[in-house]
Amino acid sequence: MSSRLDRAMASHPRRAAWTIAGVAALAVGWSTYAAYRRDIVAARARVASGSLTADTRCGPIEYASVGEGPPVLVVHGAGGGFDQGLDLGGPLSLHGYRVIAVSRFGYLRTPLPADSSAVAQADAHAALLDALGIEQAAVLGASAGAPSAMQFALRHAERCRALVLLVPAAYVPRADGAPSITSPSRTPRLFDAALRSDFLFWAASHLSRDTFIGSILATPPAVVRQSTSAEQARVFALLDHLLPVSARRLGLVNDAAVVSSLERCELERIDVPTLAISTADDGYGTFDAARYTAEHVRGAQFIGYETGGHLCVGHSDDLLDEIASFLKR
Repeated sequence: MSSRLDRAMASHPRRAAWTIAGVAALAVGWSTYAAYRRDIVAARARVASGSLTADTRCGPIEYASVGEGPPVLVVHGAGGGFDQGLDLGGPLSLHGYRVIAVSRFGYLRTPLPADSSAVAQADAHAALLDALGIEQAAVLGASAGAPSAMQFALRHAERCRALVLLVPAAYVPRADGAPSITSPSRTPRLFDAALRSDFLFWAASHLSRDTFIGSILATPPAVVRQSTSAEQARVFALLDHLLPVSARRLGLVNDAAVVSSLERCELERIDVPTLAISTADDGYGTFDAARYTAEHVRGAQFIGYETGGHLCVGHSDDLLDEIASFLKR
């Protein structure tokens, strides 16, 4: 039998080569799809558990709560949800705080209403605290979660114990009239393609991981490669936790609209202890915005790192200590 196959392959080498290539492609395709199915099933199971939905005057709002102590409302960035909030703020529960991670409008199980502005989101934060029976909380707004966190400090000052802005999407005046928040050149194109399906997003993030880290996560890949294994694991987990992206699509599209049209809010009226943090090499350009905000909020503190990108790689332990110390003060 084998000799007959050998003779057939010898007499038709081109056909044999195509046959082998086809079989190999099928094998690779099947293994790739099997890996995707494994990851997407795990991602859907992860976001289907561990959270609750509160009925509020602003509609249903998804949240998760961990720890005990003074409450800290964590407002996630673009591509997030309660799970990203726990990734970012969950460790504060080890410092004696109750961390409440919210899913903003359009993310996971929180629907997108007709008015999904930063102001409306801030009112929804207050409504969630009402539903949970919480009178006052510190607020940590990360990235695209910063606009609503800042509006919360303005509109519900009596409810806001302190304000932490981490790599904030915030207004800063530009001499050339450019938008306050920029993005790496390939980010819009990648998002447009990847948001079309969970599979496309998964495939792109696995086949071009450095590209995704540099564009979507706005963090220099070299900084990640030079970091500790623990920091690398944190970055990869944050990237993987963008799945299922289909359940975050509406929120991402809304965030793009909000962030692209940022206007200056009344920073001088923010009258709560404020801490703003960013890195000089953040691909979204939040360094100047964080510093500008701290300069115009009375008594605010600014912490700036030279490197680390949008994920503050290499500074996660320092950041946790800084934020916990700030909240205790």
